[in-house]
Amino acid sequence: MSQENVAPASNADAVKPDGEQKKQDESTDSQERQRQKAWDARWDLIAHGPAFVSPLARTDANRDLFGVTGGIVKGDVNYHFGSRQERLEHLSGEIPREQVEELSYVFHDCPSFDEALDRLRSDRVVILSGGRDTGRRSAALMLLLRLGAEPMRSLHAPSTLSTLPEQLADSCGYLLLNLVTTRSHPLREPHLLALRERLERTGGHLVITIEPSAALEDVPVVRWEPPPTEEMLRSHVTRHAGAAAWDDLRDIAPVQEFLIRQQQPGEIDQFARQLVAFQGGRIGVEELAAQGQAAVAAQVSRWLTDDQRDLRDKAFLIALAVFDKAPYAVTAELADQLFVHLHRTADPHAAPVIPIFGSSREERLHLARARGYVGTEVTEWGPLVGRYIAEFRDERTAPILLEEVWNLHPSARPALVEWIHELADDGRPLVRTRAASATALLAKADLSSAMALLIERWADDGHFNSWLTAANALTMAQLLDVPTVLRILHDWCTSDDDYEGRRWTAVRAYGLLGPVHSQSALNALLDAIHLQRPHEDQDDEFDAEAYAKEEALQFADALELLLLAVREPVLSALAERLDSDRRVRTYALLAFLQACRQTDGAADRPIVLDWYAQAAATVDDTAAPHLVSFWNAALTDRDTTSEALRILRSWVLTADRDPECEAALTSLLPALVVTSANRHRISHLLRAVRDAKKPPSPAAERLLARIPSH
Repeated sequence: MSQENVAPASNADAVKPDGEQKKQDESTDSQERQRQKAWDARWDLIAHGPAFVSPLARTDANRDLFGVTGGIVKGDVNYHFGSRQERLEHLSGEIPREQVEELSYVFHDCPSFDEALDRLRSDRVVILSGGRDTGRRSAALMLLLRLGAEPMRSLHAPSTLSTLPEQLADSCGYLLLNLVTTRSHPLREPHLLALRERLERTGGHLVITIEPSAALEDVPVVRWEPPPTEEMLRSHVTRHAGAAAWDDLRDIAPVQEFLIRQQQPGEIDQFARQLVAFQGGRIGVEELAAQGQAAVAAQVSRWLTDDQRDLRDKAFLIALAVFDKAPYAVTAELADQLFVHLHRTADPHAAPVIPIFGSSREERLHLARARGYVGTEVTEWGPLVGRYIAEFRDERTAPILLEEVWNLHPSARPALVEWIHELADDGRPLVRTRAASATALLAKADLSSAMALLIERWADDGHFNSWLTAANALTMAQLLDVPTVLRILHDWCTSDDDYEGRRWTAVRAYGLLGPVHSQSALNALLDAIHLQRPHEDQDDEFDAEAYAKEEALQFADALELLLLAVREPVLSALAERLDSDRRVRTYALLAFLQACRQTDGAADRPIVLDWYAQAAATVDDTAAPHLVSFWNAALTDRDTTSEALRILRSWVLTADRDPECEAALTSLLPALVVTSANRHRISHLLRAVRDAKKPPSPAAERLLARIPSH
């Protein structure tokens, strides 16, 4: 993946031959091996966490960086870095006609649909604003179908809005899902006018769906409000069983219970299929009633209170709740560890007995109302194909089960807490991440107990990995909307208390929460930087040098996460402080250089260099000048000059095998040689890289030719 953080060294280090540089890098790697890099730790959280961590994967680059959730591949993780047109063709495609036809049989009109249809008919483009899982995509497809806009094509979100009209080449029906806009790059009226002009010329129609929080300027939108649950359920049942069947079914108790609660379209479709099966005599009323959340809670209660169910089976249920959608072998292994702890509480005088070859895998999953399938596990070494994954059939089971154990069976708490602490110390990223996610779910059930027994213990520990686990747990608790988490983070981040571990925990959590709380996270970090206590005020046992190093790493890590995940808003805010705020400048430059070492995708292309290339190609983008400002500051600051040159050296070496990297450097390097000192540094660097390779580096030779001699 990405490279290790390295401490600044002398200028000569930046241009050492490959062999000497490799030895130095290996030495640095050895020193830093125990401390996981911030961007890699973020990757672990997103790749191995439950589905509710997916908002952290969004960035203002209008894309999901990882394409994985819960440790299971949900797309192509071998990212493609071809030409711009190749990327568009790879990531967009025609929507199958049969899928649209099947949807048309059950779709139910509503006032917001009629409004959107009128807008699409008159303007050829309509923006549909609504929450996720509300049926926006289905509505968009039906809008295009009603106007005969076929074939239908799903579009890839463009890197910039100004390039979107280029994708509208034919008289098709186009669908752009979940367009992400920000306050610095909102969707404006000129963008909409350009789209309309293009569509009128080609004869196409376009539906764009956005979140309610999307940034807009003078752009009309239609607020999507799905039809009532009963109307959608009736449409589904009538499609498969006829109108008479609905009249017979609508008044039965499971249907009335289902209609009381707000339901998502996917849940409505699933329940309708069960209703049709019930009406046809294929299932009974008990199985039909089991669809509701109350039924899930009742089933969990029966599992845990059943005296006939073995304690080891109950331990497996709890472990599966923690490792839902993870490899079965890991779940079963760690379930036995939990069983040992539970057995010690239940019968401390007897040794626990674990049958080596006990129940079959299929039998255990059947008893847990779970299913297994062959999937792909995401690891730091790449996807592992052919892994047997286990998950509850009803996704509501895991959180309900953990809440039931935590709140209604407090005798199990000591064993559960000890087990989760063991998970947090495990060497596998998946296991450590699930320790944090389980803690977040327990915090949702009882925040004060989860804080006292788990999170505060990690935060007060003296080890970096414990702080990271606490930060991950608080981050996921905030994603679960646990009250007061942001207040806890703010208090820990800015407090004058001696709990330094809590401070670093909060700093890292703010960095992770950037994609969903970017402004508050950045403000809190800047406040914390300005509220630092002087090192000389500490007692004689205080190691000021170690503290300063830890402080620099923590703030730089958090700002790096914000830079790479949020992009332009954070870049702009930090760039404006480079010359006016010396304290922020120090950490901002460290964060920027760490970000410059991160790479993305199979092509191993530097993320920041690719970011610069995209920004430089956009006329009205302010990111490119800000990135240049950061580079000039890094090159001229004596504390960062050597590190900046080492990074540029690695980029030049990458350019020998990657033409797009060379193209980006062709634009970047001339922008950095505005002073004679920088011109000398970069020219010397390019000559050293060119001459160090046999044969000489062709990319370095071509780049050197772009640098003016004076």
